[in-house]
Amino acid sequence: MSPLPADGCETFDPPFLVDEPAEHVFPFVFNAPHSGAHYPPAFLAASRLDALTLRRSEDAHVDRLFASVVGLGAPLMRACFPRAYLDLNREPYELDPRMFTGRLPSYANTRSMRVAGGLGTVPRIVADGQEIYRERLPVEEAVTRIETLYKPYHRTLRGLIQRTARTFGKAILIDCHSMPSSSLGRDESAQADFVLGDRFGTSCSPGLTESVEDRLRALGYRVVRNKPYAGGFITEHYGEPGLGRHALQIEINRALYMNEQSLALTAGFAPLSRHLSQVIAEVAAETIDTSPLRIAAE
Repeated sequence: MSPLPADGCETFDPPFLVDEPAEHVFPFVFNAPHSGAHYPPAFLAASRLDALTLRRSEDAHVDRLFASVVGLGAPLMRACFPRAYLDLNREPYELDPRMFTGRLPSYANTRSMRVAGGLGTVPRIVADGQEIYRERLPVEEAVTRIETLYKPYHRTLRGLIQRTARTFGKAILIDCHSMPSSSLGRDESAQADFVLGDRFGTSCSPGLTESVEDRLRALGYRVVRNKPYAGGFITEHYGEPGLGRHALQIEINRALYMNEQSLALTAGFAPLSRHLSQVIAEVAAETIDTSPLRIAAE
């Protein structure tokens, strides 16, 4: 049996989906950029890894964990292509020249720490450090993925945020991710169920981050901020609190809701999904009662 789930995306046409509510009733946009689970045959053939190993870079099922937000009244955007194919939480041209035949564009960022670690816009490795490709890719392949998948995705996400800001006077992006339990290290965050990333207070109102944290803690979850995940390109790029645009990254410990080896859902999925819906509904109600000027100044 194939380890790849049916996720509603038969091809990269469309490359992503936006689940719109019947009515957009609170100033949130939810984004699941790493939950895509469609692996084209050509990509699998070019990889030295099997499909299940490739999938361990996914934030598997995160879009399903947050699906209730649409019924609550906010849009949910989700990628169809997988993170191992193209990472939307990077700069558009964060590329490792060792991966490609041909010359990268002069504007490519080839020296970031993420590129050095093999986790650029077109990743060289999966999350556990294994090399993805059998051989180098033509540089045109990277450019095509960025121009036809990455850029349209971000144009659409930016449009959702701008529309929300026009409608409500503010916009709050919740960037939805999951983390391997093994990635959390030995310090305080080793016990974390959630890591909230707001770029150390620069991408999101501290009051909003605190509100999410307090509600998760009230439900019994262990929550830390910004360690080891402070937020990536999306949080940094779209979070402009001074302009009333906030971005908060939520990382969820995968052990809460799935078997991390098989990626099968466990009994923890349903209560976690209900708790997320409860937290979002409560924070949304509070946010609606908060004026744009106040939240921008917090």
